[in-house]
Amino acid sequence: MSIQGKIKIVTTHQLQEMKSKGEKISMLTAYDYSMAKIIDQSGVDVILVGDSASNVMAGNETTLPITLDHMIWHATSVVKAVKRALVVVDVPFGSYQGSSSEALRSCIRIMKESGGHAVKMEGGVEIKESISRVLSAGIPVMGHLGLTPQSIYKFGTYTVRAKEEAEANKLIEDAKALQELGCFAIVLEKIPSKLAKKVSESISIPTIGIGAGPNTDGQVLVVHDMLGITQDFKPRFLRQYADLNKIMHEAFENYVSDIKSQKFPNEKESY
Repeated sequence: MSIQGKIKIVTTHQLQEMKSKGEKISMLTAYDYSMAKIIDQSGVDVILVGDSASNVMAGNETTLPITLDHMIWHATSVVKAVKRALVVVDVPFGSYQGSSSEALRSCIRIMKESGGHAVKMEGGVEIKESISRVLSAGIPVMGHLGLTPQSIYKFGTYTVRAKEEAEANKLIEDAKALQELGCFAIVLEKIPSKLAKKVSESISIPTIGIGAGPNTDGQVLVVHDMLGITQDFKPRFLRQYADLNKIMHEAFENYVSDIKSQKFPNEKESY
């Protein structure tokens, strides 16, 4: 049942209150108007316009090819549909790492042109100047630590991050640094559950997990993955809530069959 209208518009402040009360935060990706409208009406707290659009919408192997213009286009479509959820927009690879000035220009464009509510940036202390500059302009920033897909060629693998003590300690320090800078939340991707719990307990801002176990303050999944639209990506952390790939295949096949057999359109479907 839709809970649209029963809960006030979600803000960064409300997410903080949810953590304080122990209420878990729900987050899903969206890239277009129609899907975003359904997600928003279902009561999801945060909608991420993810650079994963590069994979599920454009068919790229990584998130790296998607551009700032692409992200703004997707975000604009999503924002038009959303009445309740907080809309966070990924800042794409190459549009904030070069300098804090470039980061600020990119994020201002996202906010002004798309109407998004916040941005998400991957990385820890190495991008602190960019994060600080963006925050100084009044733009809310969500951090992202652990497996950071924009750095996939640096890692060379999509395996679990921070299993070793040194990397785990750095991740904890990065999380504390992001909080100190002023980030309102942090995504923790594909790290050990015990580490995610430790991070979540050591900072006061919300953590959103993906492949980080049950002890983060919220969870996020890519909508195409959890709906079973994508078939060749089934990591351990993914729970598939529907098999839309099968349902859509059957619908399309029935449509083709009805046309070939002249069952569609019938007399009632004609003018």
